[in-house]
Amino acid sequence: MTFNFKPHERLALSGEPLDRAREFASLMSKRRSVREFSKKAVPQELINELIRTAGTSPSGANKQPWKFVAVNDAKIKREIRIAAEEEERQFYEKRANPKWIEDLRHLGTDEHKPFLEDAPWLIVAFRMMKDDDPDEKIGATNQVYYVAESMGIAVGLLLAAAQNAGLATLTHTPSPMKFLSRVLNRPNHERPFLIIPVGYPAEDCKVPDIVRKDLSEIMVLNRQEDSN
Repeated sequence: MTFNFKPHERLALSGEPLDRAREFASLMSKRRSVREFSKKAVPQELINELIRTAGTSPSGANKQPWKFVAVNDAKIKREIRIAAEEEERQFYEKRANPKWIEDLRHLGTDEHKPFLEDAPWLIVAFRMMKDDDPDEKIGATNQVYYVAESMGIAVGLLLAAAQNAGLATLTHTPSPMKFLSRVLNRPNHERPFLIIPVGYPAEDCKVPDIVRKDLSEIMVLNRQEDSN
């Protein structure tokens, strides 16, 4: 079977690559998970562009196994909050082991999730367990590959796009998340991945005073020598 290829579109960017990389790293270093959102409206066109950016992500066999449901309806957000808080209540009271609760303590989180209603938008990411639109012209099947990896990259791009647009985000993962399929009326082959509240931070917004690991702690150059 013959596939069509086209010339790679080379980027024509101003400035030095290192300067651009440093500028972007500085921008992303200011990204924080926000739980206190402003009521300031965010136009749908802006949300469209965030999801469009996520859709540029690489994926296994280019199957693009994602679906992003953008929610700004107050009634639906209320339904999501009620269901999520019930799952979170079970998590904090029964499901999480003491070490997990201890690791969360410095973040000040609990079962109350007002941000699910306060944020002007919720973007609910679903991972697709089959391709609902296979391209039969090239003999494609409805099978999907590396779904979790593909989803993780796509969500990362979405978060970066939101930060670049001056918006605040949070990655919220109530467990289990099956209620999202029911509330949003999604088909069986779509599985909830996470909820991303999106908006502007509240004027009096505060975030935990955390420290990120230094580059030396997260990067290894070539092969690490055996210390023994």
